[in-house]
Amino acid sequence: WKPPGSLPVGPLPRLPTWEWPGGGAPVGGIYTVLQTKAKITSDEWGENYFLMGPYLEQNVRTQVELIDPPHPAVRRTIDSMNAKGCKVYFGRWLIEGGPYVVLLDVGATAWSLDRWKTELWESCAIGVPWYDREANDAVLFGFLAAWFLGEFVAQCEEKPFVIGHFHEWLAGVGLILCRTRKLPVATIFTTHATLLGRYLCAGSVDFYNNLHAFNVDKEAGDRQIYHRYCMERAAVHCTHVFTTVSQITAVEAEHLLKRKPGEGLGKFSAMHEFQNLHAQSKAHIQEFVRGHFYGHLDFNLDKTLFFFIAGRYEFSNKGADIFLEALARLNYLLRVNGSQVTVVTFFIMPARTNNFNVESLKGQAVRKQLWDTANAVKEKFGKKLYESLLVGNLPDMNKMLDKEDFTMMKRAIFATQRHSFPPVCTHNMLDDSTDPVLNTIRRLGLFNSSADRVKVIFHPEFLSSTSPLLPVDYEEFVRGCHLGVFPSYYEPWGYTPAECTVMGIPSISTNLSGFGCFMEEHIADPSAYGIYILDRRFRALDDSCTQLTSFLYSFCQQSRRQRIIQRNRTERLSDLLDWKYLGRYYMSARHLALAKAFPDNFTYEPPEETAVSVRPPRSPIYPAPTLPPRVLRFCAGYGVPGPYISPPPRGIRVYPAPLFPHLAPKGSLLESAPNPQINPCYPL
Repeated sequence: WKPPGSLPVGPLPRLPTWEWPGGGAPVGGIYTVLQTKAKITSDEWGENYFLMGPYLEQNVRTQVELIDPPHPAVRRTIDSMNAKGCKVYFGRWLIEGGPYVVLLDVGATAWSLDRWKTELWESCAIGVPWYDREANDAVLFGFLAAWFLGEFVAQCEEKPFVIGHFHEWLAGVGLILCRTRKLPVATIFTTHATLLGRYLCAGSVDFYNNLHAFNVDKEAGDRQIYHRYCMERAAVHCTHVFTTVSQITAVEAEHLLKRKPGEGLGKFSAMHEFQNLHAQSKAHIQEFVRGHFYGHLDFNLDKTLFFFIAGRYEFSNKGADIFLEALARLNYLLRVNGSQVTVVTFFIMPARTNNFNVESLKGQAVRKQLWDTANAVKEKFGKKLYESLLVGNLPDMNKMLDKEDFTMMKRAIFATQRHSFPPVCTHNMLDDSTDPVLNTIRRLGLFNSSADRVKVIFHPEFLSSTSPLLPVDYEEFVRGCHLGVFPSYYEPWGYTPAECTVMGIPSISTNLSGFGCFMEEHIADPSAYGIYILDRRFRALDDSCTQLTSFLYSFCQQSRRQRIIQRNRTERLSDLLDWKYLGRYYMSARHLALAKAFPDNFTYEPPEETAVSVRPPRSPIYPAPTLPPRVLRFCAGYGVPGPYISPPPRGIRVYPAPLFPHLAPKGSLLESAPNPQINPCYPL
């Protein structure tokens, strides 16, 4: 059998597919992958597609509809395990596609932990220390998953062809046991980020240039994750098919996990009407900004841009360090050049807090009070105007507002007086004195003063539409912003810039992220489509910061019309990140796993369009857009794409001035140019 593109779905006992996310909390990249690709996988496999994960009561109440298993083999399997002391639940995940889910309560079988850890040591020589709760939960979940699969195979009336897709090291124990117990299961293992790679990058090492030189056993031992590393590496070498979320993670896995994978990519398609949604969501963010900066709202919100960075709180891995440095430089450039643009930057990174900041809550209360006062005066004004018009008289403006109205408005204005700067952090931080974001802000002096053109708001909590401070969910917040900035040093794929892309929001990524490399491969000129790729692999940190600053300043120079055009181009890329396009990689992996696990029943030849490395290194799908006639694109910085400006007079060659004069090439005319300004063109 040679798959034409998708497997024919037969009766349940023949081709069931099980997928293990491994982790527990509904946050992060793995959860996003499973949630967004569930629809296309369900379309391919129908009722034969099941997801398996740990039982978390709080999440089950809001996201899962518990039902009785409709399939006899699954029902008998669950009944058998429950009769032996386990707690197994079955239901539908309430997302698009509505896949079946089997949930295993790992806490209910904790009494078997010592026995299962002994079996893991005797069969695989992997020891798990007692104090690592996360690793202990991974052992419990893995043994329960393998138990369920073995029981399911035994309960089937005819021999099944089962595919098991395991994500990350947390689900790896189940895969290892499937192989050691010789279960008839075709296995796939997908790593979204290697354990050791994440730890090494957080330790400020020159990671990508020294991949080949790391002593992986020593490095894992020094960081006290050797047992986790062994679980991950064993799963990688036991699986039939090994995939990663991006090419850059594939290179990392080849050196750190000692096996070269194929590729597995993923994301979701965009919703349209994005321009209208952007305007609506931006209005909600503007309301929050009005309250947060009360008393210091001396900037024009119509000329204010909203930047943001979001994700796991890894200060250097996620690029928050270089972003803050670039914001300080951007603040200086906007001030010295007299720019009317103000930039409000949000840091959405969860950290340890004990509550909202009182000053932040007060700002929203003051804003609401001003709104109520304005509405009360408006009602009285409107009533008097109406009565005057009824009797056929033009209103006397001096009598439309009485002394009581002026008193009410004066009291409201006095309430907006503030003798301190607007707060940088919206919450009370538990580790305020050692927090890396706050300490860097203090060092750079970004205190939200009136003179600053760059304002910073640190929101150390995930966004929620029920928040009393910023009542918007993450998707609505992203749609309301103008630019997402993700200058990560370590980013296996990069779901945050991908989410920006499908919502039509430009973003900055790096050539060390899977998303950035993917876009460079598929798009001839990513910056023209609103995808700015920062070079962090072949440049020093200061040079990368300079390039990021020029990206930001270039974006600030764009007119509203140019930003709209760019958002239109960004939204065109949504099809490139659609699961209908990217899901083929997972389909290929499942077909290949079946062929390896059951060679007598299945054969596999990769279709030409899905084979890894078939496309030449630079063969983009999306060509560079055609520029308007008689318009040239110059640089807002040193070698950086910038906004469109009119061409110079004929016969004069031009060269863009560097963003920072001291970075001009030695001996060039730019180096000696008198008082170079930002983005002028000097005749050569």
